[in-house]
Amino acid sequence: MATVSDYFGCLVFDDRVMKANLSADVYQSLRKTIDHGAKLDLSVANVVAAAMKDWAVAYGATHYTHWFQPLTGITAEKHDSFISPAPDGGVIMDFSGKELIKGEPDASSFPSGGLRATFEARGYTAWDPTSYAFIKGKTLCIPTAFCSYGGEALDKKTPLLRSMEALNRQAMRILKLFGNSDVKCVRTSVGPEQEYFLIPKELYEKRKDLIYTGRTLFGAKAPKGQEMDDHYFGVIKPRVAAYMADLNEELWKLGILAKTEHNEVAPAQHELAPIYTTTNVATDHNQLTMEIMQKVAGKHGLVCLLHEKPFAGVNGSGKHNNWSLATDTGVNLLSPGETPYENAQFLLFLCAVIKAVDDYQDLLRLSVATAGNDHRLGANEAPPAVVSIFLGDELSAILSAIENDQPYEGTRKTTMKLGVDVLPRFARDTTDRNRTSPFAFTGNKFEFRMLGSSNSIACANMMLNAAVAESLRIYADRLENAEDFETALHEMIKKTIKDHKRILFNGNGYDDAWIREAVEVRGLSNYPTTPDCMPHLLDEKNVRMLTSHKVFSQAELESRCEIMLENYCKTVIIEANTMVDMARKQILPAVEGYAAELAGTIAAKRAVSPEISCGYESGLLRKLSVLTDQIAVQTDDLEAAVLELAGCADTIRESEAIRDNVLGKMASLRAVADEAETQTAEAYWPFPTYGELLYGVR
Repeated sequence: MATVSDYFGCLVFDDRVMKANLSADVYQSLRKTIDHGAKLDLSVANVVAAAMKDWAVAYGATHYTHWFQPLTGITAEKHDSFISPAPDGGVIMDFSGKELIKGEPDASSFPSGGLRATFEARGYTAWDPTSYAFIKGKTLCIPTAFCSYGGEALDKKTPLLRSMEALNRQAMRILKLFGNSDVKCVRTSVGPEQEYFLIPKELYEKRKDLIYTGRTLFGAKAPKGQEMDDHYFGVIKPRVAAYMADLNEELWKLGILAKTEHNEVAPAQHELAPIYTTTNVATDHNQLTMEIMQKVAGKHGLVCLLHEKPFAGVNGSGKHNNWSLATDTGVNLLSPGETPYENAQFLLFLCAVIKAVDDYQDLLRLSVATAGNDHRLGANEAPPAVVSIFLGDELSAILSAIENDQPYEGTRKTTMKLGVDVLPRFARDTTDRNRTSPFAFTGNKFEFRMLGSSNSIACANMMLNAAVAESLRIYADRLENAEDFETALHEMIKKTIKDHKRILFNGNGYDDAWIREAVEVRGLSNYPTTPDCMPHLLDEKNVRMLTSHKVFSQAELESRCEIMLENYCKTVIIEANTMVDMARKQILPAVEGYAAELAGTIAAKRAVSPEISCGYESGLLRKLSVLTDQIAVQTDDLEAAVLELAGCADTIRESEAIRDNVLGKMASLRAVADEAETQTAEAYWPFPTYGELLYGVR
């Protein structure tokens, strides 16, 4: 029986495969391109392409594709076969370096935010050698960047790679000042925790809202939700365990470091977490993970829901982005060490993150903004829309001591004694964890907890990388010109703490008092919805920072703002139209049908004896009649509100109209429809209920 180590990464053209299939000279040349960004020679590319093709064909591949991440939020691929005509009328399997390096998909059919006209179709995909090629089905997938004919980025990989380069440049300047001459580069690493729901496929197929939008637009609460906390970390059901086992195997074949799996808080909710890896690779892996989660679910008669809020009244799904900085020599720059108070290098990088999050809290908020995530942020399951940083007691005390020029006494480790001799004693961490903080320090990394479960992690990480790069640039400019490095360093750390301590908060992020304090006293930004935050992408300070580090051009930023708002509008309009369709074609006929049965029962009883009161039936019939009228009226109102959007001049106004008018009408229609569900006989209700969906996997 094969072990995991036998097949892990077997479908990946990774370093092991390259060493085995490339000559030493070609391998070293390719490694220089991967590790140091050296230019790739076409002759080397030809050899690599041939080796890739031979390896992929040996695994049954017949096609190749440039696998890229357009601004649709999912991946894209166009498949070409390896075949080329042979003189004898047959074919040969061929793949050139030119085909490896560059592809040409249609750029006009992908979101461009005005960068491309409909008739301007040419776009290019360019091989990203830092992310290994892999086999999916019978296709060799080559991770690539995607740009327009004019060179503008039309994807999420390109600006992410730019942000990583920007951060590397500035971090290297800082490390040089500390005498780290052996470090060649600094990389960011990420481990995204992925939450998801599993429901029976046969129930999913009976709900138009799940099919069209990925979430339930109607649904009364089940008699039992998550009140008992018995699902969290509970015993994994056999059917789910079988799914997880198959999922792990498929992910491991692709070299994805799936590590942790468990039940989450809500019924039918689960989580998968990987081991951390370089941000670019982690982003590719997370996109693959989401795709494979849904594909494997189908094999088990299940559907994997990745929407941020598929069910009202229970927790939605997020994706915690664990982010850290490390050198190529293996040093974690966010590791405090045994004596963080004396670790000036750590303190400077820590302060750079604090300054970045405070200065660019709007960028972090809008990097996770979607119509789906708007339902989740601020609920008692996810961080609020206000960005703040949790550092814990020890680091907070250290920064306070530095700010006030006071000695730091240190924190003694407490040994945990559990009162039972057979149980081991262990040292307690100096700081508790805070699950309500949007941006929490967790030992040697930061956990950005605002991402939604369907988000690409590229958006959040490109903004985080760029913001930290800007902090480090400011620090390096000052320290490189300082007469006394030690004094300047101390003053800079002290100044950062004084200037940015408003962003530090160790308390309960769910508390309404904190939101008031954050906004009214500390002056932090609060953008509850996508229309509130997305236009701030084009604020002068944000444009200046992102363009100065060459993460985006002005045109690329304008296009992304347009695309994200357009996506928000389209998403909500599809949801609203689905509600109208379900209300008219399913809910109203169901309630009317049950009301007709009640009326028939009343008539039948009174035909036997006119004195029979029929109090229950009459009362329920009156209630259903009122609800039916309300559903009809609310449906008409919602439809009218959607039609009014056609008069909006641009996406900003359209998104604001949706926020201010359409969402409220959707909520009103849902409220009366859900009330009708609680009053309608089960046999009449036209689609599966919350109880069936959340507890249908046995």
